Amino acid sequence: MLESVNLNYLPAFLLILVRFIAFFATIPIFSYRNIPNQFKIGLAIFLAWITLYTITIPEIAIDLSFLLLLGKETVVGLLLGLIAYIILASVQIAGGFIDFQMGFAIANVIDPQTGAQGPLVGQYFYTIAILFLLTVDGHHLLINGAMFSFEIIPLDQLINFNNEKLVLFIIDTFNQLFVIAFQLAIPIVGCLFLVDVALGIIARTVPQLNVFVVGIPLKILVALFVISMFMVMYISVVKRLFAYMLEALQLLIKLFGGA
Repeated sequence: MLESVNLNYLPAFLLILVRFIAFFATIPIFSYRNIPNQFKIGLAIFLAWITLYTITIPEIAIDLSFLLLLGKETVVGLLLGLIAYIILASVQIAGGFIDFQMGFAIANVIDPQTGAQGPLVGQYFYTIAILFLLTVDGHHLLINGAMFSFEIIPLDQLINFNNEKLVLFIIDTFNQLFVIAFQLAIPIVGCLFLVDVALGIIARTVPQLNVFVVGIPLKILVALFVISMFMVMYISVVKRLFAYMLEALQLLIKLFGGA
């Protein structure tokens, strides 16, 4: 019994554990620094132990090829979490577009979750997106997707990164990132562009008026008003964004599995 555990279950358990740890290192919510590392590692060990008895365990020997499998599991976990983070990052990019038009581009705030600086409006939008993700149990769906990946991506097989479909998928995902960000920002940015046009006309017709003094608070007021009107539509956009994130994760898992 001891030899069976050492030769069969232990290598598979280590591979599963590495994929979960790498997944939690980049996935939204779980990767934030205000979540203790002890909790992340403990949750990864718990999920790896459950997954070990829900999948077919292949014969895996601890040799040089095992190191390659560990590297493969690390890359798979990192990319699965990173693709979800990239899609949600489109919200912050949209906020950067809006802040630039509002005049808030210089007023970046520190994100307490990641420790990086981010746009003011983008951080506001991103917080709402994360709260929506928690409300619909999106974190459970992400964990379920990670466990589902073991049924498609075998533990004992390497990944062919020369797959043309995989490269096209990564390029398309980055394209969609900026398309989604543009769609999120265009209502507010479009209204602020019209304000700029109106201020330009006023500057030509009424040269005595200092447009720079009036324009900045006017653009902030218009932007805040449009954002308040846009919030209802923003929730529906976040719903589609979250659905696209799950579809992208499922497609990436299938591509890694050779589909």
